[in-house]
Amino acid sequence: MSLNPIRPWRNIERRKSRQIMVGNVPVGGDAPISVQTMTNTDGRDVRATLDQVIRAADAGADIVRISAPDQDTTRALKEICRESPVPIVADIHFHYKRAIEAAEAGAACLRINPGNIGSPDRVKEVIRAARDHGCSIRIGVNAGSLERHLLEKYGEPCPDAMVESGLDHIKILEDNDFHEFKISVKASDVFLAAAAYQQLADATDKPIHLGITEAGGFVGGTVKSAVGLGNLLWMGIGDTIRVSLSADPVEEVKVGFEILKSLGLRTRGVQIISCPSCARQGFDVIKTVETLEQRLEHIKTPMSLSIIGCVVNGPGEALMTDLGFTGGGAGSGMVYMAGKQSHKLSNEQMVDHIVELVEERAAKLEAEKAEAEATA
Repeated sequence: MSLNPIRPWRNIERRKSRQIMVGNVPVGGDAPISVQTMTNTDGRDVRATLDQVIRAADAGADIVRISAPDQDTTRALKEICRESPVPIVADIHFHYKRAIEAAEAGAACLRINPGNIGSPDRVKEVIRAARDHGCSIRIGVNAGSLERHLLEKYGEPCPDAMVESGLDHIKILEDNDFHEFKISVKASDVFLAAAAYQQLADATDKPIHLGITEAGGFVGGTVKSAVGLGNLLWMGIGDTIRVSLSADPVEEVKVGFEILKSLGLRTRGVQIISCPSCARQGFDVIKTVETLEQRLEHIKTPMSLSIIGCVVNGPGEALMTDLGFTGGGAGSGMVYMAGKQSHKLSNEQMVDHIVELVEERAAKLEAEKAEAEATA
């Protein structure tokens, strides 16, 4: 029995959008919602940046962005793009030559605002480079860097101003017959971002990159992103996401996946359902879950695991998970498999045994998947 069986009241109807490719990752249409992050190393340091990209990819990142503010960085991009296990997005702000160099270096996508690149001729050069090298483009509108004329028109950053900015940039690309692009309208204010994204979703069918920018530290930024992105995703808005945290990029990826997993939009790795613990607990739930999270990080196969401290909610939660352990008395508890009681187990043996069961199930599922693909 899976954690998220099909039920009418839990289905999310995603907004219909065009599909583009970011390297080998489809974005939009019926493609899975992809998870992104951004490196915070010196982009000129190939080894350090590539190591961070690989760690993010191991955590599940589908796409990784790298800031490319100077020529030294775009030179380093060539090796990084060649060795990266995931598509690389080059973050370009003002200098059109950096965008051209990044496209030539192998970037899969350019994050630009066409209106900030310069003259129409320079915009055409960037678009030509993107087209020639198979690059897509992300239009990145940000409440903190709106064009002066829009701030004068609206008086402050607001959804209307952000969407107008985005549509202006869209027009530039479409006037140049370039359609391989996605768009974001980010803000650090959850209400502003959500309203702008809702308005944008009604105004265009282009794929949307979701983000609450500059969300804050790990705890605050996670909550802010979960509230903002979660509500938009629940409404069916969003084709790719980036959680912006003042933290290790790997943590951004983990939080992004947890948001998607909580809505049944992506499955990856072990999803642990655990109680907050109370005086009824038959074992140390908090320490156990912390240990299991660390020891099961290597599992990529989707699976659900319930870890509940007592029999009040434990058996009911176990009915809905692939594996489970419910605390009992006298230093032991009950192991559940596929929602059914399987065998008793001592608390001391619990962690090692659960890890073993998860690994065995993952290996079996992966073998079945490989066999099915071979015979397809």
